[in-house]
Amino acid sequence: MSSEVVLRVAEARSRDVGRGIVRIDRNAMAKLGVEPGDIVEIEGKKVTVAIVWPQALEDEGAGIIRMDGLIRKNAGVGIGDTVKVRKAKVAPAKRVVLAPSYRIGLEVTPDLVEYVKSKLIGRPVIRGDVVEIPIFSTALQLTVVTTMPAQAVQITEDTEITIRAEPVSGEIGIPRITYEDIGDLEEAKQKIREMVELPLRHPELFKHLGIEPPKGVLFYGPPGTGKTLLAKAVANETGAYFIAINGPEIMSKFYGESEQRLREIFEEATKNAPAIIFIDEIDAIAPKREEVTGEVEKRVVAQLLALMDGLKERGQVIVIAATNRPDDIDPALRRPGRFDREIAFPVPDKRARREILQVHTRNMPLAEDVNLDELAEITHGFTGADLAALCREAAMHALRRFLPKIDIESEKIPTEILKELKVTREDFMQALKDVQPSALREVYIEVPEVHWDDIGGLEDVKQQLREAVELPLRHPEYFREMGIDPPKGILLYGPPGTGKTLLAKAVATESEANFIGVKGPEILSKWVGESEKAVREIFRKARQAAPCVIFFDEIDSIVPRRGQRFDSGVTDRIVNQLLTEMDGLERLEGVVVIAATNRPDIIDPALLRPGRFDRLIYVPPPDEKARLEILKVHTRRMPLAEDVDLAEIARKTEGYTGADLAAVCKEAALAALREAGKPTKVTKRHFEQALQIVKPSVTKEDIERYKRISEEFRRMLS
Repeated sequence: MSSEVVLRVAEARSRDVGRGIVRIDRNAMAKLGVEPGDIVEIEGKKVTVAIVWPQALEDEGAGIIRMDGLIRKNAGVGIGDTVKVRKAKVAPAKRVVLAPSYRIGLEVTPDLVEYVKSKLIGRPVIRGDVVEIPIFSTALQLTVVTTMPAQAVQITEDTEITIRAEPVSGEIGIPRITYEDIGDLEEAKQKIREMVELPLRHPELFKHLGIEPPKGVLFYGPPGTGKTLLAKAVANETGAYFIAINGPEIMSKFYGESEQRLREIFEEATKNAPAIIFIDEIDAIAPKREEVTGEVEKRVVAQLLALMDGLKERGQVIVIAATNRPDDIDPALRRPGRFDREIAFPVPDKRARREILQVHTRNMPLAEDVNLDELAEITHGFTGADLAALCREAAMHALRRFLPKIDIESEKIPTEILKELKVTREDFMQALKDVQPSALREVYIEVPEVHWDDIGGLEDVKQQLREAVELPLRHPEYFREMGIDPPKGILLYGPPGTGKTLLAKAVATESEANFIGVKGPEILSKWVGESEKAVREIFRKARQAAPCVIFFDEIDSIVPRRGQRFDSGVTDRIVNQLLTEMDGLERLEGVVVIAATNRPDIIDPALLRPGRFDRLIYVPPPDEKARLEILKVHTRRMPLAEDVDLAEIARKTEGYTGADLAAVCKEAALAALREAGKPTKVTKRHFEQALQIVKPSVTKEDIERYKRISEEFRRMLS
């Protein structure tokens, strides 16, 4: 009798899904007498076979076996169940007959058979197993109908593969969604197992403890973060009867019919218990009763309250609801006994984005230059749905490249061309131009690519911005380890044309964060409360899409000193709203506010204290060295004659700002073009002509005034 071990089932890591492998710890491998790459037999409700590999170090000694959803289905087990594992006796397969698990639109051709075989070589199978074959970002499920010899076999180069055209059951199957098909959301998955899987699969545990299992779970979070997907996975993994309700389809114009539909759904679920009722967009059918005018909505809410926690016992029926507007739901639903638990679905962070990308590119033929870590780094603010769209768009871009090589009219596409078809890094970069993060769609702006090298001079200002913006957004852990909070806001002030807006653009490009640009005056509205609402919305979206930079240009137009205006008081209210958003009760994490103004003297002083605008950075007119740097930037691509001495022009341009120097270079180039009538070299004479036309925009009095303001700020903060 060969030895066996009993292990608890855990979900597979993303990288192992679809490979037909299980992972167990080294002690269990030694007890079974197997080496990495050997084949083991797994016995749950059914028996299946898989290739064994060692666990990651953190799982050693945990007594678990990691397997993907397909192997769990083949063994007839769920996560948390126990299985017996033993060394398998496997023979090389002479012949394997496969059939689709559900009706497919593919014609069975020799090319398809050859492709399926190439993907299955080395894979162990047993009669009744289901195998998945990746076909360009989707997966074809095939069931093993017969094997020769009639035991556990391993598919080799010599195996004859046959695929039947008719599906196994003749039914159209629903593609199974398992926990491995959901990238990240570990915390949500864990809570769901405790609250939904345990009561449905082991109600005796709760009876023994003398407690009622949870009755309802509310999923909330921005659209596209995986709420509906997780509900589908729960239904699949538990094997429970599943009823899905899309909120608005309950509503009817006839009196009492909406409530009747709800009652019928709950009755059907009770008859087929254990069951899960999933209500998508619950805010549509259960809004706050005091805020709706329609009687139908009020009655539907009352009916739902009675069904969820009324006099009648509900038995083994769990209600899961999803919404992206939790604050619009009637508060009576959000209490224990109805929705016992609320699970937040945040916008994924960098690690989560990598996992989601791994899930969506699992069946995709990727080129070697595709780096998922790099893609995760640059997709701030992307939800799971956005990342799925990004992968789909990249695949479509790869397809467009290959269309000239494919004869669309032909019956089938040759296998050689299919094998050549790969998705490259360039395809993903092109897809990034088409897919915008949905959390920022309403406020998304395309920031022109401006790098630090494109800004001449201002080295001190650039360094301060790097410390205040780039460092906290790229390495928040540095600040946590130092025990300090990163700066909340930066005010750039100085004469017009010194490069304040340009610096903000460079920060957005270099920090690789999401960027929301706000032109000060566009916030103002003639309707009472709309301006403050606009500020609230900007900060809400920035929090959702963190790490994010909010840039207020010409901020003096919306936050002047309070009490000095004789308008309706709208600017006073905007100042108050901005104060509470930047340093109120709600934490502002991963969001940096940058503002630019050339009138810092009229800004409300409450904004200029630590905790709001922590850094007040003076952007001075450039000195001679900085002017030379700016001239070099603006003449980088200009055909200059040998007599042009940029250092001399820098000496002559005292009082010129960066914008003035850009105008000088432009005017000189236009003068040369005007003279020759075609592109030609720009000479010293052309620059002298330009200096006659473009005069400095900053006077000595202006510089003195800004110096006084700068000293005043320093005294105020010291």
